[in-house]
Amino acid sequence: MHAKVKPTVEPELVLARKKGVATITLNNPGHYNVLSRRLLEELEAMFRQIAGAPEIRVVVIAAIGTAFSSGHDLKEMMANRTEKFIASLFRQCSKVMLMIQRLPQPVIAKVQGIATAAGCQLVAQCDLAVASRDAKFATSGINFGLFCATPGVPVSRNISRKRAFEMLFTGEFIDAETALAWGLVNRIAPPERLDAEVQKLVDSIVDKPRAVCAAGKQLFYNQLESKLSHAYTIASVAITENMLGEDAAEGVGAFVEKRKPNWKK
Repeated sequence: MHAKVKPTVEPELVLARKKGVATITLNNPGHYNVLSRRLLEELEAMFRQIAGAPEIRVVVIAAIGTAFSSGHDLKEMMANRTEKFIASLFRQCSKVMLMIQRLPQPVIAKVQGIATAAGCQLVAQCDLAVASRDAKFATSGINFGLFCATPGVPVSRNISRKRAFEMLFTGEFIDAETALAWGLVNRIAPPERLDAEVQKLVDSIVDKPRAVCAAGKQLFYNQLESKLSHAYTIASVAITENMLGEDAAEGVGAFVEKRKPNWKK
């Protein structure tokens, strides 16, 4: 008798590295790339791995299927509807979202399909986003009696208050053109050009000096959360340290000498 061969189970997350870019792909299209508790834990582990990899200069979060992500797994939530589980799930999600901001590398969302609720949150939390013209976005929890409180945190920091309020209280979809006009995404492209448009953005960042990008990203978010006078104080300290560092010496020196900079790896 032949032993039964167990079917291969595809991983829900796939990590690929190439030429300084780490691409994390949500790979559960049959379930619309839901952000289950297990997937969030795996994302955290991947982010920790990437944060400690100096050869990685840019991170891309992509997805397979018709949805970028439909958000949390509502079936999982209903099957574990206890304060302990639900509170733990949202703490884990918030932890992962904050890790995106704290990564030293710029993070780009590559949005090929719908992004709803926590899926829209994931797009908003990324530093940059490029979307297919077919993509749609919504904070749709209100339609199911569940206000999108945590998705509202980065969404309301990406777009104006009234537009964020509209998304959160109507639950209606906005299309890619609207998302671009409102500031939720940086660029849009025809579906067949999405990869190329993401690559253009990657190419414009990947060869920049790593230390400067990491320090700049940290300063960018710190000053946004500060009062104006404090923002100028910490920005002045940051740019002074930057100007006195090796990368500025090389970059500014190269500009003055009319040559291409040779960044320290």
